[in-house]
Amino acid sequence: MDILPESPARLDVDNISVAYNGTPVLRDITFQIPHGARVAVVGPNGAGKSTLFKALVGLLPLSSGKIFIHNLPLGHHLDCVAYLPQREEVDWHFPVTVRDVVLMGRFGHQKWLQRSGRLDREIAMNSLQQMGISDMADHAISELSGGQQQRVFLSRALAQEPHIFLMDEPFTGVDSTTQEATLVLLDHLRQKKVTVLISTHDLNLASSRFDAVLLLNHTLIAFGDPLSVFTPENLTKAFGPQMLKLPDGMVLVDDCCPPEESSDRKGKVN
Repeated sequence: MDILPESPARLDVDNISVAYNGTPVLRDITFQIPHGARVAVVGPNGAGKSTLFKALVGLLPLSSGKIFIHNLPLGHHLDCVAYLPQREEVDWHFPVTVRDVVLMGRFGHQKWLQRSGRLDREIAMNSLQQMGISDMADHAISELSGGQQQRVFLSRALAQEPHIFLMDEPFTGVDSTTQEATLVLLDHLRQKKVTVLISTHDLNLASSRFDAVLLLNHTLIAFGDPLSVFTPENLTKAFGPQMLKLPDGMVLVDDCCPPEESSDRKGKVN
């Protein structure tokens, strides 16, 4: 898929900046993502990837700039944007069943104070079945493994029937079954023409599975197809001393996670 400026955009980010307690985290970010594209958001820890996602769903206010979805300002179409946060941001001990969590994805399709109807329940169960955990619908979310919990939240996002799907580090700290289920889901979303943004530390995955890469470190380093983005110059700008160029031309990025992160990651690109 060509990522062209003139392509019709489902998501248009116009010169946004975001700050925490007056400290800038994102500065002057501008990009345009066309309908149905699959984009990897890549950068070192603390680069602002999670901040970007939270801004895209209105969880963090913008210091400046604008976000447009379907050519309308952010807020008009929040129900069409699904967001999968990092696992550590979720209270997994909250007393709620798997079915209840997935039904939360239907709230944007219901009227104020309307209870879930038959169609909502059918869509929720179909979403659980697609992720291979429909037999756990009545289990408490706290009883599930980490990978199963991840698939519950993927099911909730599916039930939302989004046009844009944001996934923040969905491959970190989960089992191989959940990783494969997530990749299968990505292929399903492509068939449905859903725009997908995923933050990841895996540069090989970003190179092989995504139409475009958004390379970020507080500012936008580069945006385009993986080959044009993953150059030694761009990677040096993004990762600095964490990047090592080997004699054979291979680039190694050692993006060591801080103590609260679940695992260390390494990625290589030619």
